[in-house]
Amino acid sequence: MTDIQKAKISPDSSRRTFLKTTAAAAIAAPAVLRSGRAWAAKSTIKVGHVSPRTGPLAGFAEADDYVLSGVRKIFDGGVENNGRKVKIEIISKDSQSNPNRAAEVAAELILKDQVDIIVAASTPDTVNPVADQAEVNGTPCITTDCPWQPYFFGRNGDPAKGFQSTYHFFWGLEDVIGAFLALWDVKGVEKSVGGLFPNDADGNAWGDRERGFAKPLAGAGFKLTDPGRYQPLSDDFSAQINAFKQARAEIVTGNMIPPDFATFWAQAGQQGFRPKIVTIGKALLFPSVIASLGERGVGLSSEIWWSPSHPFSSSLTGDSARKLAEGYVTAAKRPWTQPIGFKHALFEVVADVVKRARDLDSSDAIVEAIRSTRLDTIVGPVDWSKGPVRNVTKTPLVAGQWQKQGGNVELVITTNKTAPSIPVGGELILL
Repeated sequence: MTDIQKAKISPDSSRRTFLKTTAAAAIAAPAVLRSGRAWAAKSTIKVGHVSPRTGPLAGFAEADDYVLSGVRKIFDGGVENNGRKVKIEIISKDSQSNPNRAAEVAAELILKDQVDIIVAASTPDTVNPVADQAEVNGTPCITTDCPWQPYFFGRNGDPAKGFQSTYHFFWGLEDVIGAFLALWDVKGVEKSVGGLFPNDADGNAWGDRERGFAKPLAGAGFKLTDPGRYQPLSDDFSAQINAFKQARAEIVTGNMIPPDFATFWAQAGQQGFRPKIVTIGKALLFPSVIASLGERGVGLSSEIWWSPSHPFSSSLTGDSARKLAEGYVTAAKRPWTQPIGFKHALFEVVADVVKRARDLDSSDAIVEAIRSTRLDTIVGPVDWSKGPVRNVTKTPLVAGQWQKQGGNVELVITTNKTAPSIPVGGELILL
């Protein structure tokens, strides 16, 4: 066990004190005040990147090598800043799908590698601990691929104050709820929903009685059966299945890691529970997960953050969403996957910030460049002047279903009510 895993929060210690302690424990060296560094004019900017390359969230990082290879080629040629070329060096580390490990490698990047900017993606388990370490050390930080409520409120964010150096772009629970309600607006389905919410940052946010699914679903005339939080990597969902049967739930929703959904879906079949719609966040995003489920993967549905059909282009390359996706398919010999767009967009924002920062030797100047971003990216506009809260800006979201098309199982957009500019590719088919 590492020192950072051993560290405990005493009853009277503040969150900031704890974060400072764990950052120091992870790296046996004192933090150096950013403003106290003696810099020559920089020719290279270091960017730390944290992502879950291994573990149960590894699907989110499936395209990392492809995206990083592409942006490194661009960054090696330099980015213009104040009349001179500046190279951008990316140092990438694996969070191993573990929040403690994410905090540890973030501290290494900040205190040992002395990165100028840190970026992270892929659920609160990676994003939040990285952002926390950046905030306590005053390091400019950009994150994505996590609904904004678990990012902001999961870090004890105060809407009146926000954060100093950490910024996030993605959609929120209000958007995924709206997309799911639009997806479920079909005839022949009872408005009875079973909720599967794990005891983690995502599940607690989605299942929160005030900010989560309960109130909006009730307002739309749906009855939500929520059996309570289950522990991730559970091996028995019998209690949830029985509760859904008793409630005559014809829709199942929630936010699960892939192994948990696979266990639930197998046990649902064994126990004769057959909902008409199953719409699950996180677990059903990836072609590899659907393929592992065989025929029982066809007809499942999820939110869609990004696809080849999205009408956006890269500010770095000029490539369309479709061209970026097709490039990955050709290079990796695998189907496209949703995080490709957001991983690429992270580095679009980095490049734009480096171009505009008035002084790359100053963390404050870099943070100001992040704050003032107005950029059209491959996932849509990124503009922190338009956030629902400080430090957050939203990207568009739709929803769809895994359907058989031409012998393959493809993720098809079946509703765009929440983002009409993104075209629909088909209609929802009941299970």
